[in-house]
Amino acid sequence: MQRMIQTIPDFFYLEDITELMKHLAPSRMTQVSQEGIEGIGQEGARLSQATLDEIRSRLFRQAKARRLGFQALYTNTRRAAIRQFLTHLEDALYPLYRSIESLEEHHTERILSAFRRHRVMNIHFNPSTGYGYHDLGRETLENVYAAVWGGEMALVRQHFVSGTHTLTVGLFALLRPGDELLIATGMPYDTLQTVLGLAPAKIVATNREAAYGHLQEWGISVRLVPLKEDGSIDLTGVMAALRPNTRVLYFQRSRGYEARPSLFVREIALVAQAVKKKRGDIWTFVDNCYGEFVEDVEPTELGVDVIAGSLIKNPGGGLAKSGGYILGKKEAVERAAHRLSAPGLGGEAGAHPGGWLDLYQGFFLAPHVVAEAKKGAELTALALSALGYHTDPLPLTPRTDLIQAVEFQEAGAMIRFIQGIQKASPIDAHVTPVPGEMPGYTDPVIMAAGTFVQGGSLELTADGPLRPPYRAYIQGGLTRSHIKQALTEALSMMLDEPDS
Repeated sequence: MQRMIQTIPDFFYLEDITELMKHLAPSRMTQVSQEGIEGIGQEGARLSQATLDEIRSRLFRQAKARRLGFQALYTNTRRAAIRQFLTHLEDALYPLYRSIESLEEHHTERILSAFRRHRVMNIHFNPSTGYGYHDLGRETLENVYAAVWGGEMALVRQHFVSGTHTLTVGLFALLRPGDELLIATGMPYDTLQTVLGLAPAKIVATNREAAYGHLQEWGISVRLVPLKEDGSIDLTGVMAALRPNTRVLYFQRSRGYEARPSLFVREIALVAQAVKKKRGDIWTFVDNCYGEFVEDVEPTELGVDVIAGSLIKNPGGGLAKSGGYILGKKEAVERAAHRLSAPGLGGEAGAHPGGWLDLYQGFFLAPHVVAEAKKGAELTALALSALGYHTDPLPLTPRTDLIQAVEFQEAGAMIRFIQGIQKASPIDAHVTPVPGEMPGYTDPVIMAAGTFVQGGSLELTADGPLRPPYRAYIQGGLTRSHIKQALTEALSMMLDEPDS
């Protein structure tokens, strides 16, 4: 016989979610939208009060109709109750879903315009071999990317092996011995710490390769400006930290495995603009991973010099098998092209024997898949908040990336939740993930990654380091319906008491 689930507290009822909504923290974007961005309108990321009121009303009406407590339900019945609970939440979120779909239409229109402008044809999907000279498909795709995101030039290649590799190429392209990299967003995520020469001693001691060829070994200094207590960028601190040899000001848009909030495009742009006014010789560089198509603009449209990211995240639309992009000012992108290949070759070489169809079609579909993932993130945040878990972002608050963090009180609940995501995955559903060591990370990591593309985090994944506080990071999802199925399984496993 299956174990009974743990007792669910009273705040699991839908009436109390309406109370939760009354206490949502005001967004930092409120101030940003009031200040505005030079040359750009003052659109805010916060939901309108009318939309919030409609969602609150829907939640209250449904709660009056039915209470969805789960006490003393066996496994099969519990899953049915969880699905019904999630369905009620989705009904309430419908006004927000409409808003997400409106943003999807905005991005799709821009992509269509770029496709038409550059006359994309079937011939552009053809493979290339050897040196890859005069690859029309490659050249046109890079022109499309640049047109959509306001860059002078783009480098879009499957020769980038990961997002970290893409960022590394960009940084080495812009920095020289004696230069300084100033990071405006505090400590970067684990794998980039190795690139910068900031890897913890524990990693270096057990992995000598972690000390090979990092920035500081090449005589490039790295300094960090911590974020403020509220998680926002410390503009005063950044301005004070500038030195004559500061050459790149770097921003990490997404949170990584940190508790801090992800950063909005307009917030980053305000700092970048202020620094460029004082020091026009500094490159501003944004790690854009997980953020593409989540807001209405990308950083390069608001004056940032360079953005970079992974094609197996948002812009690949779930179809790209590998790769990355670097986009922005022509000089910066050309430097990156010569770093990726060799001086003198630049972006003129680089064959693609598999053809370009997946990258074109994936970019075209990306706004829709990102919208599906955003809907799933909102549902996850609302459901877990109702269970009493801390979520970040909170439900119904603005988002700038696809990562939804959930904090668990103990390791077991986090492990069972992530195992539930894996169990509902289309690939390797029979595999049970357990915490283990991973290159570049100081703590054991547990990861649900039953994806079609290995490491493809636009597909639904969940992971996190096993250290207090126990935070799981859920991201992606090709379809909203799959996210709902996985959330049902994850909640069911999480709420089940482990066998003693």
